[in-house]
Amino acid sequence: MVMEPITVGKAKDIAGRKGLKPGRVKGTNGIQFTKGGNSRLEVIDWTEFESTLSSKGLQIYESGGWMKIMAKK
Repeated sequence: MVMEPITVGKAKDIAGRKGLKPGRVKGTNGIQFTKGGNSRLEVIDWTEFESTLSSKGLQIYESGGWMKIMAKK
């Protein structure tokens, strides 16, 4: 399975279909996708999510509708 980089716009579309939201691990600047039910994560807006991706040199990668946040290649 090859992971390909995608835009935040495409990630928003995939997240919307899967009921996912952008989130941050409480007390850190770590980000991930969440359904909003985990008490260790707080839902953030897409602007903050995208800003964190940029400032940390991260990219969203996707394969078959499965997304992962990793360092930019």
